[in-house]
Amino acid sequence: MNNKITHSAIVLLVVVISACSNDNSAATSDDSAKSEYADIVFRGGPVYTMDVNRSWATAVAVRDGIIVYVGQDAAVAQYQGPATKVVNLEGHMLMPSFQDIHIHPIGSGMQAATVDLSDLNNLEEYIAAIAQYAEANPDVGWILGGGWSMSVFGPGALTDKRLIDAVVSDRPVYLTSSDGHSGWANSKALELAGIALTTEDPISGRIDRDPVSREAIGSLQEGAMGLVEAHIPPATLETRTGGLRYAIELLNSYGITAIQDAIVYPVDLEAYRSLDGRGELSLRVVASMWWDRDLGLEQIDTFIQQRDTFTNGRVNAGTVKIMQDGVLENFTAAVLEPYLGQGDVKGIPMVEPEFLKQAVTALDAADFQVHFHAIGDAAIRQCLDAVEAAIAANGDQRLRHHISHLQLIDPADIPRFRELGVIANFQPLWAYADAYITELTIPFLGEERSRWLYPIRSVVNSGAMIAFGSDWSVSSANPLHQIETAVTRTDALADDAPFIPQETIDLPTALAAFTINAAYVNGIEKLTGSVEVGKAADLIVLDRNLFDIPLKELSDTQVLLTLLDGEAVHGDPTRLPQ
Repeated sequence: MNNKITHSAIVLLVVVISACSNDNSAATSDDSAKSEYADIVFRGGPVYTMDVNRSWATAVAVRDGIIVYVGQDAAVAQYQGPATKVVNLEGHMLMPSFQDIHIHPIGSGMQAATVDLSDLNNLEEYIAAIAQYAEANPDVGWILGGGWSMSVFGPGALTDKRLIDAVVSDRPVYLTSSDGHSGWANSKALELAGIALTTEDPISGRIDRDPVSREAIGSLQEGAMGLVEAHIPPATLETRTGGLRYAIELLNSYGITAIQDAIVYPVDLEAYRSLDGRGELSLRVVASMWWDRDLGLEQIDTFIQQRDTFTNGRVNAGTVKIMQDGVLENFTAAVLEPYLGQGDVKGIPMVEPEFLKQAVTALDAADFQVHFHAIGDAAIRQCLDAVEAAIAANGDQRLRHHISHLQLIDPADIPRFRELGVIANFQPLWAYADAYITELTIPFLGEERSRWLYPIRSVVNSGAMIAFGSDWSVSSANPLHQIETAVTRTDALADDAPFIPQETIDLPTALAAFTINAAYVNGIEKLTGSVEVGKAADLIVLDRNLFDIPLKELSDTQVLLTLLDGEAVHGDPTRLPQ
C-alpha cells in the first residue's frame, strides 16, 4: 500500500523514538525520554496494550501526540510536570482506539438526513416514514433514503412500487435496502429511468417483474439498481461533507479513529480532502476506490492518478474495491451449488473469474491493495484464485489484500487465507440467527452448507488473520455490539440461542480484530493499533473493564473518551464520568 506519503512524518518520528525504546520496559531507563514532561498522563486503571504479548499496564504518558511511557503508576510520576494533565482512570479501562475496515461513512451520514428506515421494524412504519418525509419536504425533487430490511418483504426481497405510489405518486422515490444490494422504486422513478416491458436485465443484476404482465414491480437487484440511480441528481460536495461530518462524530463517539471506506468515488475523495484540509477529519482513512465492472484494465491508470492526487494528510487512496457477487437473500451471491428451490440459480459472479485474475494481477503489480466483496462460497474461491494468480505473476508483495463479508466459505478454502496472506474481513454482527439467517438463508442453502456461515473460529484456527468492519449503515457501527456477537454468536441486544456456537472466538481475538489487526489491514500498524511507546496516542477509555464483566454485557459498555494523536475527539479527559 502507498502509505509513505500519508504518514511519512509521523512514521519517521516513530522510528526515531523506537530506536531508543523497542519495548515498554526500556522507556523507564531512557533518560532522554524523560527530559520533557508529558502533556497528559493516565494512571490508576487497567490498560490493555494490545502489544504482541497482550500485556497489561496501569499508566500511560503522552507527549506531542506520541506515547512516551507505558507501565505502572509508580514510574509514570517522572513524566508529570506542572502543566501535565493527570487523568485518574478510577478503574476505567484504557486501550487502543478501534478501527473499522469496511464501512460507508459518507453515504450512511447522508442517509441519516433523508428517509432513514434503518431503525424501523415493519412495512407500516416504512410507509409512514416515507409519507412524513414527503410532506415535510415538498420541494425535494427526488425522495431518497434506505435502510429497509429484506426480511420484511420475504425471500427474494420483492418490494412493491404500489405501496409507495399510495403515498407519493407525483415525485420519484428510491430507497435502498439496508445492505445496499436491492432498490425499491415507485412508479415515477421507474418511469424516469425508462424501465419498460422491453428493458433487458443488466448482466450484473435483475429487474423483478410480475410473472404474468412482465411489468416491473418496483424491486431492483444489484446491477439493475444503476438503471434508476443513473437518473438521480448527484449529491453536492456540501451534502457529502455534511454526511461525513455526521459520520465522524458518530464514529469518534464509538471509539473509532481509523477506517477503510469500502466504496469511494472521486467526489467522495474530494469530501475527505475538504475536511482534512480544514482540520476536521478526526479519522485516519483508507479509501477503497470502486472498480467499475463496465470498464477494463485501463481504469488502473485513473486509480494511479487518484492515488497520487488524494493520498495526503490522513487520507490514503491506495486501495481498490472489487465487488465479486451479491447477497444470499436475493440469490445473487455466487455459490458453488444451486440455491434450494430456485432451479439452477447459482448467483451472479460480478466479474468474470478469469478476467478477475487479470485485474487483480495488474492491480497488485501497480502496488494497490485489493478489497474484495464476496459473500458466497464460489465468489470467495474466485477471489482467492485471483490473489493466487497475482502472487504467481508478481511474487508475494504482501499488499494485504482482504476479502470482506465471507458469509459462506467452503471448508476446503479456509486454509488458503493463511497460505495466500489474505486477511479475512468479517462483519461479526451478522453472525447470529436473525430473520435474514433463519428465513432468507438457511432454507435456501440447507443445514449442511449452513454450518459454514460466518466460520470465524475456523479461520482463526487455520492461522489466518481476521479483522473486523461494521459495513455501517448496513448494521450498527458500534464495535462493542459487534464484539459481543463475535464472542457469543447471539444478538447483542437480545437473549437468544447461540448460532453455530463452535464458531465463537475469545475476547482478546475479537479486540485484536478491531485494533491491531485492523491497523495491519490499513497499513498503519507501526503507527497505531496498540498502546506502545513510540506509537500515536490513538486511545479510548471505557466505563468498565471488558475482561471483568459477563460477555452479554459487552454491548452495554460506553466509550467515555477517544483520543486521536493525543487530542480528544470525543469526551473530555478532565471530566471522565465516575
